[in-house]
Amino acid sequence: MVTMLDVARCAGVSKSTVSRVLNGKDVVREEVKALVYKAIAETGYRPNLLAQQLATKKSSLIGLVITNAVYNGPFFSTLVYNAAKFCEAHDHRLIFADGKQSDEEEMNAIDFLVRMKCAGVMVYARHIPAPQLAKIISESPVPIIVLNQQLAASPDHAVFIDHYRGSEIMMDYLQAQGHRRIAYIRGKMPSPSNMARQQAWQDKLVASGVDDSDALLAQGDWSMESGYRAAQALLAGGQRFSAVLAANDDMALGAIKALKEQGLAVPEAMSVAGFDNANVGRFFTPALTTLDIPIEQMIQTAVERILNTNNDPACTALCGTLVVRESVGRCASEE
Repeated sequence: MVTMLDVARCAGVSKSTVSRVLNGKDVVREEVKALVYKAIAETGYRPNLLAQQLATKKSSLIGLVITNAVYNGPFFSTLVYNAAKFCEAHDHRLIFADGKQSDEEEMNAIDFLVRMKCAGVMVYARHIPAPQLAKIISESPVPIIVLNQQLAASPDHAVFIDHYRGSEIMMDYLQAQGHRRIAYIRGKMPSPSNMARQQAWQDKLVASGVDDSDALLAQGDWSMESGYRAAQALLAGGQRFSAVLAANDDMALGAIKALKEQGLAVPEAMSVAGFDNANVGRFFTPALTTLDIPIEQMIQTAVERILNTNNDPACTALCGTLVVRESVGRCASEE
């Protein structure tokens, strides 16, 4: 393994000079810098990033913790893409730690990134309770920003999306098209996003006089396959409904396949809508009506909070935007 001393010998300078060049701590003549960089290229030396950060007391890393339960799907890929994009825009590098499947593992992942001397850590928590998150935030030596979850005790350390309001927007649109009995396919629990969306769906049904919402509820796990199976279960249950609202686009697309197989044209005989505005929904037939979720804005705000480039007070809740396409039509009759 090539060391800094090997670089110094190759360049004909002292080890401390190589260190000063790499850390940018002191003024070094340009011709000496050129010798050091030439020696690094020739020897293949790879600086110890953590050691550099400890020496300079500066970090070029921003951490992200997320449970692997949401890896498989467009929401995760969009979130990670934007996290990397905004870190790079601020001359930082994204470093990722798996939160796995428990509060202890999520806390271990946060601790790992803090010990890696990250400038800050974004946490997409699924298992750590809010009081424990607030405690972690208060004790952390670096900023911790919680994504997609409201924290009453630490509002300036949370950037979240109002999923209840987003579901209200979608339900208002479906009901405006004449749909009264609207089935709902929920995602895998626990999920604050899903719970908020489901609650708004139920509240809207009750307000319109539908009092048997439990009979219109089906369980999914965020995948297309689960949406397909959930729609089959809804049809087999014998309940009347004219529209299906799924907690994400993948499940909505799976539901459309199941409905078509039963001879129900979408949207002529049954309307379907989802959430997240995944790209695949644009190119599906029929193109999917959905709610665009401001993931990009959420991540941008989080990165700016960590780097203290966003001086706004506690973030007001972000809200989704209705995207009307082809999968929802007017309801002629539910009889």
